[in-house]
Amino acid sequence: MSRSQPRNPDLHCHSNVSDGTLAPDALARRAHAQGVDLWALTDHDELGGLLEARRTAEELGMRFVPGVEISVSVATQTVHIVALNIDPEHPTLIDGLQQIRAGRDQRARDMAAALEDHLGIEGVYAGALRFAGNPALLSRTHFARLLVERGICHQTHEVFSRFLTPGKPGYVEHEWASLDDALSWIRAAGGIAVIAHPGRYRFSATEEWALLDRFKSLGGQGIEVVTGSHTASQARKYAKLALEFGFYASRGSDFHSPGESVCDLGRLAPLPVDLAPVWDLLH
Repeated sequence: MSRSQPRNPDLHCHSNVSDGTLAPDALARRAHAQGVDLWALTDHDELGGLLEARRTAEELGMRFVPGVEISVSVATQTVHIVALNIDPEHPTLIDGLQQIRAGRDQRARDMAAALEDHLGIEGVYAGALRFAGNPALLSRTHFARLLVERGICHQTHEVFSRFLTPGKPGYVEHEWASLDDALSWIRAAGGIAVIAHPGRYRFSATEEWALLDRFKSLGGQGIEVVTGSHTASQARKYAKLALEFGFYASRGSDFHSPGESVCDLGRLAPLPVDLAPVWDLLH
């Protein structure tokens, strides 16, 4: 970086353009108020909030990194790839993300039907849609908020564990982008590819190693080590893997909402000092 090292970077969060609850402007202001000095907005498969986010971040004197979190299918699991420092106007990236979003609505309708059938309730699709700032990106989080509102669960994480993860009655399989395609879009847009919250996936040690190896072979450069869903032991594990594979390490809260998120913006532990931070790649 040409400027000094950031004191409190947060390179992963979501606005109401995907499945967060705050508008990009409000999210930027919250990040700044929490002491974040290097900030990325990384909405799911969507670039629509970046202009507003950049405008507010620059107004506040906060360094901004344009980003996106891309949904990828690996074997039978969904893996998220955070792309940082992208050109949000690059046509290859725009077209690729549009392909991903095109399949979301049918998945959402199938999810709603499954929940209605299992729970004996009605109006699930329309109800979830009320929580979506962007109707094109109706997600599991929006269904979770509806079931909390209706008193079926107390918190959104309870909805996920009971209804919206693989093997549960409201989960619907979906084929997202391939890892190869996602990495090619990121490269074309001049971005840095980072595996998001690797501790959340349910891979065996062998499968995880294969994913990291494939990701690196395709030009992937980073891995989230310190993130809102990682325990201290997971952070240590992925710090070790970052060193083994030669990945840059990233730090991001994965903040979605003041009332839901485990970790607020800018409230993460620091990266271990022996890791190369991903912001060293930013220019």
